[in-house]
Amino acid sequence: MLKRSRALASVAIIAVFTGMGAPVWAETLRDAIALAYQTNPSLLAQRANQRALDESIVQARAGLRPRLDITVSGNLTQDYGEVGPFANPYNDSASASIGLSQTLWTGGRIGHGISAAEADILAGRENLRDIEQTVLASVIQAYADVIRDTEILRIRQANLGVLQRQLEEASARFEVGEITRTDVAQSEARLAQSEADLANAQAQLSVSRASYAAVVGQSPGDLAPMPVLPGMPTDFDDALNVALRDNPGIRAAAYNLRAAEANAAAAKSEYLPSARLTASYGGSNADFDRISDIGESQRLTAGATVSVPLFTGGLNGSRVAQALERANAAQINVEGERRNTLQSVSSAYAQALSARSSLEAGTEAVRAATVAAEGVRQEAQVGLRTTLDVLNQELELRNAEITLASARRNEYVAQANLLAAMGRLEGGDLDPTLTVYDPADNYQRVRNRGALPWDGVVETIDRVLAPPVVPANDAADAPIDQQLKSEIVQTAPRD
Repeated sequence: MLKRSRALASVAIIAVFTGMGAPVWAETLRDAIALAYQTNPSLLAQRANQRALDESIVQARAGLRPRLDITVSGNLTQDYGEVGPFANPYNDSASASIGLSQTLWTGGRIGHGISAAEADILAGRENLRDIEQTVLASVIQAYADVIRDTEILRIRQANLGVLQRQLEEASARFEVGEITRTDVAQSEARLAQSEADLANAQAQLSVSRASYAAVVGQSPGDLAPMPVLPGMPTDFDDALNVALRDNPGIRAAAYNLRAAEANAAAAKSEYLPSARLTASYGGSNADFDRISDIGESQRLTAGATVSVPLFTGGLNGSRVAQALERANAAQINVEGERRNTLQSVSSAYAQALSARSSLEAGTEAVRAATVAAEGVRQEAQVGLRTTLDVLNQELELRNAEITLASARRNEYVAQANLLAAMGRLEGGDLDPTLTVYDPADNYQRVRNRGALPWDGVVETIDRVLAPPVVPANDAADAPIDQQLKSEIVQTAPRD
């Protein structure tokens, strides 16, 4: 891990100061996604957190199984008499025992605890999906930034070459008296500005390359053109419907609500009795000197215990009230996530349409500016245009080309953000050939760790007569408010 971090830091430094990376691993967007999917620290850390969360189901199901304890004790007692502490003999004793306890029924505390753990794990998987989408959106943005800044650097380099030739031509014409010294100075000023713009473009490309190396894990080389992103919606309604169903934030909030409701039911179970079977086997001796006699005074005890809570000083009532309020908060968070998703989808969709319009306008602007620049150059050769006219038109052409490069990047990133808001920017969505990490594999591997044949029987018994799981609010699982949805749909941008 340390070697990998040092290598990545070295790549980033090289990208910043030289603009040239080490041998390239990721040449296409699919390669970049695959590499980030396997090595991105944020994604790997979240997967580890999810595996840690999977252990909660093992801990919850441990209550279904017996508990075995071994107890060994020794005691020394000194009697104090009237004639002094050492006038009376002291007594010593020793004991050893092994105890077994099997829970039979807890009023649903174990069963509801298992349900809450399962819901928490499902919510964790949605959080993992969210982190994965965030990382892949960063990969796409970094990829598009490098392509944009590479194109801008090429434009700046081409502009510098044109202005150098323009200055040479202006100097030659000045020597023969066709133009004035002012024309030459104008060409020199534009050339100096072009050199500064080129330096800025080189610096920006280095920044983008370093950002790419940080998120992907490898410095970029000559990147292939940006491919079409799969799964783009046909209209706003389609995007919104998919998002309300698949957005990880909404799904995680729903699972958190389920867990909170299960915890509230478990808190109510504290009012109910609990029953368990107990057994112990061991022996004792009243003299350390005859410790071996413990084996001669053995006894076996077996029985059943029923515990009924009568008074807890308000503890149980407070826990129930606390759990119910947490369930209410979880229900409110579901609606909050729905509204956040509506905002995200609407914003991303509008940005995608705006960027598309800018791209179309930019394409036309470059075409027109190219024709105009060529015309002005030809007119200047016959004296119909001044040097300043040529320089201004050349500047307008380069600005149009830069605007077009930025528009391509903005449209692509907006499309990626829209897919992320919809919940459709996972590794498998972008690359069907990618070996996808499935968090359910680890869950299935650890779920039954330490299981015993009667686990299912004990769980079934524990759920009998247990307090049911009551929704925090009957409207919690209802579709999103139709009036709010219709208002957003009406104001959403259209193609």
